[in-house]
Amino acid sequence: MTGNTQSKPAHSSISRANEETLNRFPFDDAQDMDDARHGFMGTAESSEISTADGTAVWDLDAYGFLAQDCPPTANPSLWRQSRLVADHGLFEVVEGIYQIRGFDLSNMTVVEGQRGVLVIDPLISSETAAAALALYRSHRGDRPVTAVLYTHSHVDHFGGVKGVLSEEEVAGGVPVIAPEGFLEHAVSENVYAGTAMARRAAYMYGAALPKGPQGQIGAGLGQTTSTGSVGLIPPTLDITRTGQTETVDGIRMVFQLTPGTEAPSELNIHFPDHAALCLAENATHNLHNLLTLRGAEVRDPRVWAQYLTEAVTLFGDSTDVAFASHHWPVWGREKAQTFLAEQRDLYAYLHDQTLRMINQGMTPLEIAEAMEMPPALERAWHTHGYYGSVSHNTKAIYQRYMGWFDGNPAHLWEHPPVEAAKRYVDFMGGADEVVRRARDAFAEGDFRWVAQVVNHVVFAEPTHAEALALQADALEQLGYGSENGTWRNFYLTGALELRRGPVGSPTTTASADFLRALSLDQLFDALSIRVDGPRSWDADISVRWNVTGGEPVTLRLRNGVLTHIAGTGPAVSSPDVEVALDEAALRAVLLGSLPPSELPGRATITGDAAKITELLGHLSPPDPDFTIVTP
Repeated sequence: MTGNTQSKPAHSSISRANEETLNRFPFDDAQDMDDARHGFMGTAESSEISTADGTAVWDLDAYGFLAQDCPPTANPSLWRQSRLVADHGLFEVVEGIYQIRGFDLSNMTVVEGQRGVLVIDPLISSETAAAALALYRSHRGDRPVTAVLYTHSHVDHFGGVKGVLSEEEVAGGVPVIAPEGFLEHAVSENVYAGTAMARRAAYMYGAALPKGPQGQIGAGLGQTTSTGSVGLIPPTLDITRTGQTETVDGIRMVFQLTPGTEAPSELNIHFPDHAALCLAENATHNLHNLLTLRGAEVRDPRVWAQYLTEAVTLFGDSTDVAFASHHWPVWGREKAQTFLAEQRDLYAYLHDQTLRMINQGMTPLEIAEAMEMPPALERAWHTHGYYGSVSHNTKAIYQRYMGWFDGNPAHLWEHPPVEAAKRYVDFMGGADEVVRRARDAFAEGDFRWVAQVVNHVVFAEPTHAEALALQADALEQLGYGSENGTWRNFYLTGALELRRGPVGSPTTTASADFLRALSLDQLFDALSIRVDGPRSWDADISVRWNVTGGEPVTLRLRNGVLTHIAGTGPAVSSPDVEVALDEAALRAVLLGSLPPSELPGRATITGDAAKITELLGHLSPPDPDFTIVTP
């Protein structure tokens, strides 16, 4: 690491570029500012939200510095967006529908019923969700929660559920509503590749960055992620079709399923008695991700656009306010329809033009550089790439249709980063010469090139102090110029780690609730991902689990592959050991909370019991602190 952890001022070229942004867009348009404050009823008396032991998980006043004029170290467009998103408090959408905004990355919506309230999307952490509900009750009375609704399968829309509802209340009949497929996608996303996603999310949301003009100023979609207790209560009522209607506590809802848009399992909700449309995360005040930088399945912009057209068709003539689980509402029937149409055109244009350029033989990098948005869309603030970006979304579309390979055979079998870096640096005259030339490029303001070239030195000679320092400085300048909040956070977190060392994964979502929610099939799949293949090539182990009240399942490790087969048909050979036990004991031993040595007290074992320990010994733990900007 460099030893110098201090941030630097903005380079003159970045300052000039940020000043030019002020002349490109209508910063005197105050409509969003008015809408973001519309219906404000008040905020919490205490700015800090903490766990029971006093650990802070959210600070409502952390972004007070955004009230200042935009400094040279921030893109003015992102500064404007962050200022809008940082507004916190309770807001009336229409009579009977309220939002608590600024208490987490997402919004929590409360709809009043006959006896109590429907809570939509209870944030990430139970602590922030409880504080949000307390704020609502301080203004509207101590109404009970009579239902919870998850709009989709991302953790910022359900992780705080235990802050507003208990499992006992659900067992007593309080419904938890979600789109079909919610549970499968919610738990698989946070378990299968959850460690890698959480590590990269540390970069994406800038959780380790200091908040301020030279640090974290937001993530475009919201400010950042809270760091409290993440939970999950499985749904009790699935929404399975568009047009399905449900009435809960007197609240009438008409649903539109939108799978494959912003999440694999997602829905919009129309409230006919309020002429209000909840758009989940399908239409917000920014260009969204088609492939989030933390990692996820590539989303489908074609069907995303189609579902927005369908939303206008189904609900446009009966909607006077459109709101979402991020940002602020749009009031007025005509404005709501225009907003939805422009959001639709945004994703459709990116999809269609990327495909056009693919069919002209262009590569992902070429398409990303060539893509220009229509002027009418670029003038609309809500189409800007504060969270997703035109650049990485076009690459995502390419990946969805064409995969990682750009067709050039020279890219089929490239050296991995460290080996390639050593060769590049040798070709370029050695590390010191590369750094010398890169300093010249830095002085000229060519930070993209500095980052690309000096990265080779860092990977070839990871202790080269000058290279580490210069790379950190270049990433920092790229962050200062980024309109996209997550790009800024990635650049600045990269600079931070180059200067101080890895910050790890400040937030993890693979909680005990997620692990409990895994089906046995998903649990076996999750274990197979952890097999150390090369170390297991010669192993041939089979364990049959005879689960009380269920089908036998045989786990077999062979050729470095862990396979699970239900039943006792011809695909299952005689196992080395059989274990009769209940499902709770099976989950405990597979997840590591019950050592195999303690199984005899919970199970009946027939055969070679040592094979259980041997099988589990072939699993390797994930690393939540792996390096990113260094080898």
